[in-house]
Amino acid sequence: MRPLTYHHTLASGKDDLMKVLVVGGGGREHAIVMKLAESPKVTALHCAPGNGGIAQYAQCHAVKATDLDGIRKLAKELAVDWVFVAPDDPLVMGLADLLREDGFRVFGPSKAAAIIEGSKVFSKQLMQQYGIPTAAYAVFTEPDAAIAYIQKQNTYPTVIKADGLALGKGVILAENEQEAVEAVRSMMEDKIFGESGSRLVVEEFLTGPEVSVLVFTDGVTVAPMISSMDHKRALDGDQGKNTGGMGTVSPNPYYTEEIAKECMETIFLPTIRAMAAENRSFRGCLYFGLMLTPNGPKVIEYNCRFGDPETQVVLPMLETDLLDIMEAVENQTLAELPMQWKAGACACVIAASGGYPGSYASGKEITGLNAKGQLNNAAVYHAGTKREDGKFYTAGGRVLGVTATGDTLPQALDAAYAAMGDVQFEAMHYRKDIGQRALAAKQS
Repeated sequence: MRPLTYHHTLASGKDDLMKVLVVGGGGREHAIVMKLAESPKVTALHCAPGNGGIAQYAQCHAVKATDLDGIRKLAKELAVDWVFVAPDDPLVMGLADLLREDGFRVFGPSKAAAIIEGSKVFSKQLMQQYGIPTAAYAVFTEPDAAIAYIQKQNTYPTVIKADGLALGKGVILAENEQEAVEAVRSMMEDKIFGESGSRLVVEEFLTGPEVSVLVFTDGVTVAPMISSMDHKRALDGDQGKNTGGMGTVSPNPYYTEEIAKECMETIFLPTIRAMAAENRSFRGCLYFGLMLTPNGPKVIEYNCRFGDPETQVVLPMLETDLLDIMEAVENQTLAELPMQWKAGACACVIAASGGYPGSYASGKEITGLNAKGQLNNAAVYHAGTKREDGKFYTAGGRVLGVTATGDTLPQALDAAYAAMGDVQFEAMHYRKDIGQRALAAKQS
């Protein structure tokens, strides 16, 4: 087992040192902050709004990620050199553009490019127009028309997606006609996802192993990160409701070198070229949610930013300075930067509040963590915590991501679960089978 360690070299007084503001406040942002803290070029780290764990490594500011004017004002007051916009909402709202107008260097795509996640209809039409493999689909603005189409297709399961952002929960897998009709009406008439459900995508159900691949891109060059496997369902055996993610492992054993090459040629580069052709050049991190179907890899979804909790098992494996990558993306010199990754594997297990993703209680004291909110034998990425009077408390559905690396995936998983045993809070819930599908794939 190789526990994760962080070398904090924050210094000051040199011209090449940078002050960085990370926008967001979850486990993904904690992983980004921790990785930036390793850079010898970073002199100060700020986060808005941050959380109890992030506050041990960055100065946190009580400004919401979606408060665009507030973030702009904060960046100016702090006189930061870089702003790393991590969540989807502010990117789709155009925060990166506003910050660039103010003269800041920004890691994150423009509003025009972020639409690749902000609108499922846009992304499906882009893939259709440019021949990028994805599931067959139809778009609807009226519930009756959508229901009539589903009934005519009479193929289940069927996938029903809200067009806009819905906190990662705007997708319903309907197992039969009744569930499909309920999904359409709840989205379009009951507005369970607000205006995001005004348009729907009804999509063919694909089968095969799922793979998450994050890539750095400067709009021309694509530099893939280590692949990962997410676990969306709340309960063991992939049962229960969909969540934001209950755990991840990297690399994904289904994602072979041969498949990686095929994805680069048929999906990654064509997507970046399509966005450029549409005058929506994408610079930042682009997330590809893929299904390895019997007919080859196909795109399930795009995200315009780092995934959560995929980031928590990808960035710990990165050896190249993240700030160097940010600069290469900004300067469109990514092709000139060699990317180095650690060997071995990484595993992250999410500790969630009881009842998540449904209703849950917050404010429960977390025990077992040290003063930094960490463990000696694993990294702990705080997703939903607050710190008061020297103690950590729960403040969200997903609370902690306990993460460990190892020479092999079994070693990484053993280390993560052993560390999870040291953490406690009332009604804490976590899956006991994270990584089991990956281990089965390795054995087959």
